Amino acid sequence: MDDHEITAPGRPSRRSVLAVGSALLALTATPAAAATTRTPSADRVRLRLPAPTGPFSVGTRALHLVDRSRRDPWTAGPVRELMVDVRYPARSVTGYRRAAQMTAREAAGFDGLNNFEGLPAGRVDWAATRTFAHARAPLDRGAPHPVVLYSPGVLDPRTLGTTLTDELASWGYVVIAIDHPYDVSAVEFPDGRVVTSRLPQEFTAAQQEGSAAVTALLKKTSAVRFGDLRFVVDTVTRAFGDGRLDRAPIGAFGQSAGGFAAVQALHDDRRITAAADLDGVLAYVQDDHDEGHFSTVSAQGTDRPVLLMGSDGNDRTNVPSWRELWRHSTGWRRDLTLKGSQHATYTDAATLLPQIAGRLGLPAETLTGWVGTVPTARAVAAQRAYLTAFFDRHLRGRDGGLLDGPSARFPEVGFV
Repeated sequence: MDDHEITAPGRPSRRSVLAVGSALLALTATPAAAATTRTPSADRVRLRLPAPTGPFSVGTRALHLVDRSRRDPWTAGPVRELMVDVRYPARSVTGYRRAAQMTAREAAGFDGLNNFEGLPAGRVDWAATRTFAHARAPLDRGAPHPVVLYSPGVLDPRTLGTTLTDELASWGYVVIAIDHPYDVSAVEFPDGRVVTSRLPQEFTAAQQEGSAAVTALLKKTSAVRFGDLRFVVDTVTRAFGDGRLDRAPIGAFGQSAGGFAAVQALHDDRRITAAADLDGVLAYVQDDHDEGHFSTVSAQGTDRPVLLMGSDGNDRTNVPSWRELWRHSTGWRRDLTLKGSQHATYTDAATLLPQIAGRLGLPAETLTGWVGTVPTARAVAAQRAYLTAFFDRHLRGRDGGLLDGPSARFPEVGFV
């Protein structure tokens, strides 16, 4: 892992994982790895990610960010520390190795605690997966590149969005994928420390106290994420030294709780120009379809562009927080549905889990419960196309018309 550190002052139920709250509901079970014998490395399943389609090769750096303006909300430690991956268009990748998707220790943590019920522990070599980003390749220093932040879902590592972050970087974006320590399954810091999720224990304790405590935990989990995104906007451009990124427009996107964080950050921080929410509820509830407990972005709306992309059956007609966001917003907005998808389709699970199911002979209903029935290639192509089109339109002023209405190229994408 890279050891670069930036220290900055900062600023004085149809599915088990529909949202922050329903993801926490799934965490009370004992991790499968606790009772499973690990398969020898040579016999574990190895996985491949799809290559990005843009004209740029992709570089990456892992950065350790230290926010000295905040105590860590989960540990009361004196500072809040983050790990982020920066994906960017590279000038050249000759001589630079493709980066692993996860470190060995992060892979072990993900193997033991994740959102995929029925996924056998100890059978997949998660650390063996390679991305298409080349570690420490030099940044292309042509025209300023727009910056896009990525926040993953609860428990998910920043690397479970690699397909989309690599894709955007290949089209000229600088993409900053953020881990949220003590929320994510496991995150490794440059000094070898590995911190794991506190949410299973926190949620069990909140359940024992009652619904008010559960709502309070949802608000705390979300608030920590909002603070992490604001801090990254403040500090990450310093990693590039010359300030070029300070002049670039900034967008944000995420899946599930990460989508909530992205849209809330848009509401809270006017430095962010546009945000995309991939199947993330915008309220402090335990099911997407519950009324009430709205966030400020859903209750007040926004005057800047928002893209909502829901799994099959999730749209503003039946997700109350999306309905409220739509009703109160004055900015550009679209509500799309990926037909045949499930919640995890908006992560690398769309590509990786079918490989695992095929190799291990898992039941078809297990796979469709994870990622739905939309074919992998179609799901990946649709997400890439619409997310890139959204940021091209609102960060670059390029508009190919894909977001104007249904397209024969993508019949699985419905406009609500």
